[in-house]
Amino acid sequence: MLHRLMCVLANMALCLAVIQGGPVRAEQASVSQRGPAEVISDVTAQVMTVVADANTYFDQDPDRYYREIDGALAELVDWRGFATAVMGEYYSRGRSLDKAGRANLKRQRDDFATTLREGLIRSYAKGLLAFGGAKMEVKGAEASPQSARVASVTQLVYGEADRVYTIRYQMGQYNDGAWRLRNLIIETINLGEIYRNQFSALARDADGDLNSVIAQWNETVVEQPEELTRD
Repeated sequence: MLHRLMCVLANMALCLAVIQGGPVRAEQASVSQRGPAEVISDVTAQVMTVVADANTYFDQDPDRYYREIDGALAELVDWRGFATAVMGEYYSRGRSLDKAGRANLKRQRDDFATTLREGLIRSYAKGLLAFGGAKMEVKGAEASPQSARVASVTQLVYGEADRVYTIRYQMGQYNDGAWRLRNLIIETINLGEIYRNQFSALARDADGDLNSVIAQWNETVVEQPEELTRD
């Protein structure tokens, strides 16, 4: 159970980590009046409700479950911004490209965003369903001393044998007033840093062939939680 719980938390973090912004979609406007702790509490409650309800229909209609998990995260996750952040320097290099090169890079970023969304939603959703739920408690938000627009939200997840896991959601407030996730730390594991490093390593191995990186990404995501939770 301990190993399974950490895999689920790792998948959750990988699904939500390193959100750096990007265009704000119209459907995200409803989060603009909520504080960072309230955003995390609301999303957690919605996800766990979807998981509980899925027991009544998952065997007959698993795609419905994946759609509803996707919908629960829609207000929090900007997949295009997520993809841009994970690509890191490999996307920022686009400034030195010509018009055709920049257009191709944007296409690769959009392809990567789709790959991330499809793979991570399924991985996260399967993990939650197998886990069967847990008590999760949001302890509140702590504002950054450097900026009122940056905050850290702490959430406790209660596992078996009185084990308590600490998740820290690093949040940023954007120009529309909404708080969105920028990074996530499980215990001492900084998932944002790990994800960016993983993309860089794959890109180096592929001699900068980003199409190859995107094609193999979801396989890497499946393997990564095992590495993160290995004793």
